[in-house]
Amino acid sequence: MRSYLYVPGDAPQKLDKALHRGADALIVDLEDAVPAAGKDRARALVARWLAALPATGRPAVWVRVNPGPAGAADALAVTGPNLAGVCLAKAGSAADVATLGVTLATAEEACGLPVGTVAVVPLLESAAAVLAAPAIARAPRVARLQIGEADLRAELGVTLGPDERELLFVRSQVVLAAAAAGIAPPVASVSTDYRDLTALRASTVAFRRLGFLGRACIHPAQVEVVNEVFTPTPEELAEAADLVRRFDAAAGSGTGVLVDVDGRMVDAAVVRAARRLLTLAP
Repeated sequence: MRSYLYVPGDAPQKLDKALHRGADALIVDLEDAVPAAGKDRARALVARWLAALPATGRPAVWVRVNPGPAGAADALAVTGPNLAGVCLAKAGSAADVATLGVTLATAEEACGLPVGTVAVVPLLESAAAVLAAPAIARAPRVARLQIGEADLRAELGVTLGPDERELLFVRSQVVLAAAAAGIAPPVASVSTDYRDLTALRASTVAFRRLGFLGRACIHPAQVEVVNEVFTPTPEELAEAADLVRRFDAAAGSGTGVLVDVDGRMVDAAVVRAARRLLTLAP
């Protein structure tokens, strides 16, 4: 998955259109995008929309659920065969994830799904959540992590400069926590300026270099740029395939290390990165 397009959960027309915007996945938002008075209506609307989706030939669908009791109601309503997982807003601890997991188990049993089917992506939106990232990443059901940078910046009093170095420590810490827990790399946070696609490209490239895989988008115009950045070029794929092929041949002959065409030493760690790149081939 390269691109995750946010869609308001209370806008039926936008939900239908979002299926054809080119994103690999959708995040249907029942939290910030829906006013408090409209939560119940949006929850029911999203549940009906999900149930009517075709099983294949569409983006994966995630739902961002509210924290606390409202999130439990969200999870009970939307769980079903067409749901890839839920994004837990304002997850502050592994206990928050575990509590949601109990609700999801009840919902899965009610609709005939094996317990554990629905994955969880905790959204880290506070300093406490970032510091708890290693424990949160190891919680049951967690597929990956995502940072809610708008809320986090407000809490920290951070103002981003052009290179966004002010959040470098936070971003790297979340990548490290995900890798240590053995889950998928985190998804990069949104850029709220959907008009500046040049800046979007530059920051997305920086996220990829940091170890993020994929990025959330708030506008369909951002999807193409994000997809392009996280799609390996034919040259990158060819180089990675050649490296893996030659390493495997060397290993088969009893050699664990070889030198690439540029004279650099290649070992198993380098080849792991090449194999990972090949998994991103379109």
